Amino acid sequence: MASVYAILPAAMKPTAPTATAPSGSRPRVLVIDDDRKLCRLIRDYLEPLGFDITAVHTGPEGLTSATSEPWQAVILDVMLPGLDGFDVLKGIRRHNDVPVLMLTALGEEADRIVGLEIGADDYLPKTFSTRELLARLRAVMRRSARTLPETRAEELAVGPLRINPSAHTAALDDKPLVLTAVEFDLLASLARSRGRVKTREQLLEEVRTRNYDVFDRSIDVHIAALRRKLGDDAKEPRFIRTIRAVGYMLINPDE
Repeated sequence: MASVYAILPAAMKPTAPTATAPSGSRPRVLVIDDDRKLCRLIRDYLEPLGFDITAVHTGPEGLTSATSEPWQAVILDVMLPGLDGFDVLKGIRRHNDVPVLMLTALGEEADRIVGLEIGADDYLPKTFSTRELLARLRAVMRRSARTLPETRAEELAVGPLRINPSAHTAALDDKPLVLTAVEFDLLASLARSRGRVKTREQLLEEVRTRNYDVFDRSIDVHIAALRRKLGDDAKEPRFIRTIRAVGYMLINPDE
C-alpha cells in the first residue's frame, strides 16, 4: 500500500536521542517491513540522529531477529510476507518485552485494537511523518528505560503474584510473566492499591503521566490482556475484579 513520508529539512531535524542503550552505544532498532523504500528512508533519517537501524523484510526473518538479539525497540508492519505482523508480535511477546511500535495501514482502528491486545506498545499509521515516527519511537524507548522512585521499589506481593517495580519484573507462581510496559504499570498500580478500587480515569491518568499514548477504552483492552496472562476469568476473577461503571480492583485469591 502506498505510503506518504515527510523528510524534514536538516535545520528542522531534532538533536540526537538520549541513549536508552548502555552508555557509549547507539540504540539498536529493528525495522520489520517489506517496503524496502520505507526501510531506507527510516534508516537515512534515524541513523544520523544516533540510532543503529537494521531492517528485515519478511515475518519469519523479523521474528527470528527480534527474539535472538537485543534491541531497544522494534518497528513492525502489520502486512508482511510469510507471517503477518500480529503473529510476529505474538512470537516476540512469548520471548521478551522489547518496545514494539506497529505500523498500520491508514490507521485502521481494528488493527490498533488487535495490536494493543496482543502486546504492541504504540501504533503509527503508514501516512506518518518522520518527525512523528521519531517522537513515538523515543516515547516507547523512554517507557522501557524508566526507573521508579525508590519509595516504590519494594516487591509487591498479592497471593502467588510477585511484582518487583525496581527490576520491572512480575511472576505468578514463581513463573515469569511477559508484560508490555503499559501492562506492567497497570498491574503495579493495582497491586499498590490492592483491595481498593482504581477508577479507569485514575489508571488512565497514571499511564498518561508516563508518556504513554493511551486512549480511554484501551485501558479495558490492556486489562483484558493482563487477565489472559494471569489466567484470570472476568466472570469469576482470581485477581482483577471489575467494578461496574467504575474501574478495577486487584484482589488476593488466597483471601
